[in-house]
Amino acid sequence: MTRLAQFATALWLAVTGTAMADQPVVVELFTSQGCSSCPPADRILGQLAERDDVIALGYHVDYWDYLGWKDKFADPANTQRQRAYARAKGERSIYTPQMIIGGKDHVIGSKPMKISELIRKHARGNAPVQVRAKRSGGQLLIEAQAMKSLRGGAVVQLVTFLPKSTVDVRRGENAGRKLAYHNIVQSHRVVGNWDGRGAYRVKAKVAPGVPVVVLVQAKGAGPILGAAMLR
Repeated sequence: MTRLAQFATALWLAVTGTAMADQPVVVELFTSQGCSSCPPADRILGQLAERDDVIALGYHVDYWDYLGWKDKFADPANTQRQRAYARAKGERSIYTPQMIIGGKDHVIGSKPMKISELIRKHARGNAPVQVRAKRSGGQLLIEAQAMKSLRGGAVVQLVTFLPKSTVDVRRGENAGRKLAYHNIVQSHRVVGNWDGRGAYRVKAKVAPGVPVVVLVQAKGAGPILGAAMLR
């Protein structure tokens, strides 16, 4: 991608952002350092990570590690999350780079116009759940309020991430490239199951100063119902 193209993409992503900052749209990118078609999607995620109306998360998968370069951020749990999304969608295969918008819409991660279109679509709707998070030392207080009862309940999840890292890839499909990654998921765990009625509160332990994202998601790898970020 040329510098002009990078600038055009960044400008375009910036001016098309319409979501309210208190109702961010969650964008999950499934990527790998061993995937030659992933760097453009990684750059787009980096641009989205700068927006206040988007929660951008990079999930590094492990199924390209056999190509000669082991992704230092890869986690089998990330691959399992992507497979769960595929099952929920009725799809038989997974791929990189893939972005999932709002836990619902699947798109090739290097298609900025389609990504922006889907972000705008999700931004237009009211989030079914309002989520707040407050940190005190090594403890996080999570509060969720359903705007109406949620059929089937929800799963409350806590994600920790590394804001940015640059990697010198020495082997594999991206050999010789220095690649930047953003909002790299370090852990993703369930902290509570909620029946989806009224208000919900739960406390979770988290290392002081570590950036976190709280996701309230419909069970069975369903849509993201609400989210909050603490950097």
